[in-house]
Amino acid sequence: MDHIEAQLKKIRTKLDDVPAFQKAEDVTKVPKEYIALGGGALVLFILFFGVGAGALCNIVGFVYPAFKSFQAIETQARGDDTQWLIYWVVYAFFSIIEVFVDFLLYWIPFYYPFKAAFLIWCMAPQTRGAKFLYDSFLKDFLKQNESRIDAAMDSAAKNASVIASEAVAAGADLTAAGVSAAAELSKKDPADKKDE
Repeated sequence: MDHIEAQLKKIRTKLDDVPAFQKAEDVTKVPKEYIALGGGALVLFILFFGVGAGALCNIVGFVYPAFKSFQAIETQARGDDTQWLIYWVVYAFFSIIEVFVDFLLYWIPFYYPFKAAFLIWCMAPQTRGAKFLYDSFLKDFLKQNESRIDAAMDSAAKNASVIASEAVAAGADLTAAGVSAAAELSKKDPADKKDE
């Protein structure tokens, strides 16, 4: 029991630096170490039992990296910019693959806990997992296929432009037809309108 109390005291000491936990403790009258442990248990429950696990993994993959990317943009140092750009390239590549094999991933037990661990490994400055993946695999793959990727992007941009212009034209035609119908309706005699 003393060991548990010692660990709780360590957690409380670390949480003293986080004002949000102090506010939560003041409002709820529950010790902040219990709030943190309960929150952690809730996150693990969500990850392991799949209720909202996909959304939680996306939050893990976005929130901290987005904040660190913002900080990197605002500093003069370039090393952190590169680290977070590499993370986003790896994340995008992973997300593209995930879209195409999503129906298979559904059947993998504990996929979301593995995905969350993978994303944390990729983003953690201590492990620099994204840099490892980029240097080991992605850089060569992207360089070899750069012209094909550029051609596909150009084609997609042209197709999107054509689709957008057709949608605008269809919207304009629909608006013109609606205005015309409204004008015809307004020209009718009020007595005719009652009959309809």
